[in-house]
This record gives sequence, structure tokens and C-alpha cells, in this order.
Amino acid sequence: MKIRRFSATAFAAALLIPGLAACNDTGTAGAGASATPAASGSIAPSGTPAGDAKQALLDSTNAIRDGNFRFTMSGAGSTAEGQVHEPSQSAEMRMTIGDPSSDLMMKLDLIHAKPDSWVKLELGGKAAASVPGLKNLNLGKYQHLDQTRIKGNRALGFDFDKVDPAGSAVLTQGVTEVRKTGDGAYAGTVDVSKAAEAGSLDPAVITALGAQAQSVPFTAKVDTQGRLSELVLQIPAAGQSAAQDLKITYSDYGNAAAAQKPPADQVVEAPPEFYNLFN
Repeated sequence: MKIRRFSATAFAAALLIPGLAACNDTGTAGAGASATPAASGSIAPSGTPAGDAKQALLDSTNAIRDGNFRFTMSGAGSTAEGQVHEPSQSAEMRMTIGDPSSDLMMKLDLIHAKPDSWVKLELGGKAAASVPGLKNLNLGKYQHLDQTRIKGNRALGFDFDKVDPAGSAVLTQGVTEVRKTGDGAYAGTVDVSKAAEAGSLDPAVITALGAQAQSVPFTAKVDTQGRLSELVLQIPAAGQSAAQDLKITYSDYGNAAAAQKPPADQVVEAPPEFYNLFN
């Protein structure tokens, strides 16, 4: 199995790596179900014009830009959770891709405290023993990353100018149809072909979707202050990836904590084999 294009800040580049997707091809029940949004500009059953509904979704992502929140992402049998704390220029993420029954399972604990980054990696599954350079990966230790080797790379870095790992603001800008379905609840379709920069979507998967990428069903929820709390994309089957629900949640706006740097006795410098694994 070739492991390539692993992304720490772009979850789907881990979630939907072609190699890992083939090893862990598990769609979510109900994924790909069709939403039936009202036509753009029409009046939704709740009496809210579709244009107002879209603006509400666009506005719901404003608080994310403040860079102080917790988040989760899940889909295709993989999960991520973490927090962003822009005031301290720090972030932390914990990711699990696959499970022990998969050919390959990865668990990662990522810590970013500008200007430094660390990643602790755990491998499992039937193919773990065949990972190139396994003996030099210092599993169980935090790998301190050389910033010159990851600068401008979505693979292992974190951009504090773009603090949302999921890129929900980009996704909502691609909404093509939307209706309000209840108090703080919305449904519609989104053109993900315009959202290649969103961290939650792998551009290769967008390409594989073809024309389907222009009308991907979604549901969304906002909290009592109008801030995005949940976004679910119903991704159709494409290429090697089964249909799946990609779920993103946000919470604790303004109340996230600064990430804690790992203890010095648990840190080693990342070897070349580590960078090779994630390139």
C-alpha cells in the first residue's frame, strides 16, 4: 500500500487518501441521501426567503475567524477533534484514521504553538509493519517538525491566517440552494467544486465526483447566537471512496484553551523517514 498526501490541517486528505480509503471503505448509513431544498429565491415552508437563509449560513462562520473554538470532524470511519486558540497562536488536534481491523490505522496527536509543531504517531493494522522506515519513526514520542520542511505544505503545518481546519466559510460560500427547516436548522445543496481550498475536502475527491460535485446535499445547524454548530455534507460515492457523511461540528466559541507544548523528555526531532511518510 502506498501512503501519500497525508494532511494534518486538511482532514479529508487523511480521511480520503485513496490508499486509506481503499483499506477502509465504509460508507455511512444514509450517506448520499438527497436533500430537497427550495429553489433559490423562493420562500421556504418556514416563511424565510432562501436568500436570507444563505446569508444566515454565511454569517454563521464569522465567529470561526476569531480563532477560538473547539471542533470535530468525522467520516469514512475516521475522526478528528481539537481546538484552535489564535490568541496564543496555538492549536491541538487528535486524529484517528481507520481502526485495528483495517489494513492500516493511524492515530495522531498534533500540537502547534507558533513557531513550533509536534506530531505523535501511532500505527496499527495488518500493514503497519510494512510502513517504510518504521524502526526510525520513534513511535510514542512527539516528533518536533522542521518548519523549513513543511512551510507552505498542507501536510503537516498549520496556517494561523486560516484558522479553520474544515474551511466551513469556503463551503458555505458554495451553497447553491438552501431552505430553513426549523429553528436554527437548514438544508440544501453546495457546489463543492468551488471549495477545493476547504480543509475538509480532498481536491482529488472533488475531481472524482465530476458533475455530482455541483450539487452535494448538506444540512447545517447554528447555535442560539447564530454561529455554526454543525455542518454535514452527504458526499456521493466517487472513485475508490464509498458514499459517506462528512460531519463537522464547532463548540466553545471564545472558550478554547491554549495548547500545551509536550514535555521535553517526550520530544525527539523528526527523522527523514517521518517526512517521507507524510509526503
